[in-house]
Amino acid sequence: MRRRPNIVIITSDQHRGDSFGFERREVRTPHLDHLATAGTRFAACITPNVVCQPARASLLTGQLPLTHGVRDNGIDLPPKTGDRGFAGALSSNGYRTGFVGKAHFSTSHTFSPTGTPECRASTADYPPGWHGPYMGFEHVELVVEGHNQWLPMAPPAGQHYERWYYADGRGEDKNRLYREHALPDTGAVQTWHSALPVCWHNSTWIGDRSVRFIEMHREEPFCLWTSFPDPHHPFDAPLPWSRLHAPDEVALPVHRTLDLERRPWWHAASLRSHQDARVEKIRGDYLRYPPQTEAQLREIIANYYGMIALIDHHVGRIVGVIDELGLSDDTYVVFTSDHGEWLGDHGLLFKGPMHYEGLLRVGLVMRGPDIVANQVERSPVSLIDVAPTILEWAGCEPLLAQDGVSLASLASGRDGAREVAYNEWDLGPARCGVPLRLRTVRTDRYKLTLELDSGAGELYDLGDDADEMHNRFDDPAMAAVRRELTAAIERRSSEGLAPRYEPSGMA
Repeated sequence: MRRRPNIVIITSDQHRGDSFGFERREVRTPHLDHLATAGTRFAACITPNVVCQPARASLLTGQLPLTHGVRDNGIDLPPKTGDRGFAGALSSNGYRTGFVGKAHFSTSHTFSPTGTPECRASTADYPPGWHGPYMGFEHVELVVEGHNQWLPMAPPAGQHYERWYYADGRGEDKNRLYREHALPDTGAVQTWHSALPVCWHNSTWIGDRSVRFIEMHREEPFCLWTSFPDPHHPFDAPLPWSRLHAPDEVALPVHRTLDLERRPWWHAASLRSHQDARVEKIRGDYLRYPPQTEAQLREIIANYYGMIALIDHHVGRIVGVIDELGLSDDTYVVFTSDHGEWLGDHGLLFKGPMHYEGLLRVGLVMRGPDIVANQVERSPVSLIDVAPTILEWAGCEPLLAQDGVSLASLASGRDGAREVAYNEWDLGPARCGVPLRLRTVRTDRYKLTLELDSGAGELYDLGDDADEMHNRFDDPAMAAVRRELTAAIERRSSEGLAPRYEPSGMA
């Protein structure tokens, strides 16, 4: 009798859907390219929310943000919900479940201790031998922050990576090396070539611990989520990875200047509002439209690609141990990310309430026993579809109502094509200076974003305008498309599937 399949989910953080070798030949991701060739990639996968915590909660639960309640960063996923995500369902059905890396199901920077293992003010309450359970995973090895501008916390604070990092007594020497610019500073925003040796980098530690988990549980069905914190800013790949892509050889965005006069009101309002001192300080530290020369932007992009290439190296190690142990015929591998990154598109960096494709679209690749090799699926799908897919592979019933639908049939070359994917984000003024209720639907060709309170919106024909230069929200020729996509938004229900889009034959 065939054993139940193993499942390995590998995620990166803030990784654009086009930043892979299989989409941009200049990006060096040989292992991910091979994974895509050996399996199916979904070329129109979007995130249900363009910031970390809501998207990660959706990956775990299979629910849209307004269903599970994590509407924005800074809102913790309730443990009673998290425990009933796909990991909890598999754990209760005989799977050994593990999580390695950055979780971000709970907030790290808080005004007072919250008691979670990810809260920087609470981590010291967890003894070194604590390994879970957490959010349905029976075994966890956590990186509390992962983005090195906040250097690893010294014990007794921190979690598994931080304690390992300081265990040899050289933590402060490592921090000094991390802060050093190994090459001259070009002035590129939040970008430098770290002198921290790669052996101490959190991507290396995550790769090591993931390989170890697979080796330890090779004889039993297991589910592992490996979560890399990169290529989230700061753009700080260590040498030699930061120099793998020559800055003068990377392609710049086609359109890299602000054009707010062409966009709905919230673009300018969210970028330029200074409603209170706290928001103004955040803007100063993480300005989303920093002035950069072309040379500086090339440095950012090249370093970003270097961070991705380092992750790719460890993806190769993880997939390699699956193959070496003879587990390939019984193991599904999924690679995706929580959301993308503007990376200079339209003059913007990082993330925010402008749902350009660089931020909204993420890579999604699946390889497994019955998955079609070298298949590119172009119907729109979402990260909320990952959990129901995993549950179907494992033969487990969901413990939560699912907004997503399984992609198992699509990945296996059968039926199940999707017509629409959905994104929602309710923001208070603390996030971007103005309150917003944004809803986005994307088909294989069109994308509509509505701001519900004002009725303003933007509509792009991605077939004719891949760079999203022409907002056709008020174009009479697009009235039928706008009506149908608006109807799809209105049909969204927290009690059912993501809305279906019923095209009426328009071009």
